[in-house]
Amino acid sequence: MTAMTAPARRRELGRGERVLPGVWRLRLPLPWPGVPHCNAWALAAGDGIVLVDCGMHELGSFAQLERALEMVDLRLEDVRLLVCTHAHVDHCGEAAAIVERTGCELWMHPNHAHLTAQAADPEATLARRIEVAAQSGVPERPLRAWAQARREQSLGLSGPIEPDRDLVPGVTVQTDLGAWHVHETPGHAPSHVCLHLPERRILLSGDHLLGRVSLYFDFGYTPDPVGEFLASLDKVTGLDARLALAGHGRPFTDVPGHIEANRALVAERLAAVRAALAGNEPTTAYEVARAVYGEAFTDATSAWLLNKTLCWLTHLEQLGETSHTGDSPGRWS
Repeated sequence: MTAMTAPARRRELGRGERVLPGVWRLRLPLPWPGVPHCNAWALAAGDGIVLVDCGMHELGSFAQLERALEMVDLRLEDVRLLVCTHAHVDHCGEAAAIVERTGCELWMHPNHAHLTAQAADPEATLARRIEVAAQSGVPERPLRAWAQARREQSLGLSGPIEPDRDLVPGVTVQTDLGAWHVHETPGHAPSHVCLHLPERRILLSGDHLLGRVSLYFDFGYTPDPVGEFLASLDKVTGLDARLALAGHGRPFTDVPGHIEANRALVAERLAAVRAALAGNEPTTAYEVARAVYGEAFTDATSAWLLNKTLCWLTHLEQLGETSHTGDSPGRWS
């Protein structure tokens, strides 16, 4: 009897669907386990569309975007403006190719160095990440394996990110549905913004609010990503939106419920970090991450979960609840 291996996950295809008159969801495939797709949003605007987010660049991805557009009787040539909610590759990876193909402008928040600096000097960025991981207590063997795999991965960009306009408060995105107002919502990423259509109470939430509660923060670019995320939840609460069009998953209507669920998960994770630090001995961030996430902490998820753990620890440090040594590895208490 021969051993059987699990079948490879079948990749999704680009799909498009109308959500509202003048609003289309473009579901674009991603190569990441547990995150099979992202959403781009096409908004009717005069004789064309505003495209909000555009997916990751990889082999065949441009064709998937075109396929999703064709399913709702749109073409790439209809794009008059590309707006990106934040500088993560699954939301802006195809930006350079779309700008080149259509001649449209690209608007993005100016605090995008967390991606563009990496693109400009990948080796320096990788060296810094290796340094942070080593100081966090990651063992040498898995760290070497991760670094090698990281070097072999594509960055996911079709070209340089060169925004034509800063997407900041006071700027509006004009569409047939009305003017979408820009609200800065850092936390998930330093560059994150949400777009709000107040007359219709619709929120283009990017990755700030998702259809399912899932948290991620960029570590090392701002003093307290978790604190920024909580403040951004306050900001979105005040908008009184009744429909959210998110960066992943289906649209949802219980916006207040999603905001509270995010707050609850943040509180739960912080409590778990406090419990992991409750012993008498200082501990590394790597050990805290393993304690907090348990069986979910695997080779495939370790970099992502360690990144979040560093953000939890940094937030507690900002609150005066934790401190750490500058040793290598550093230890938290």
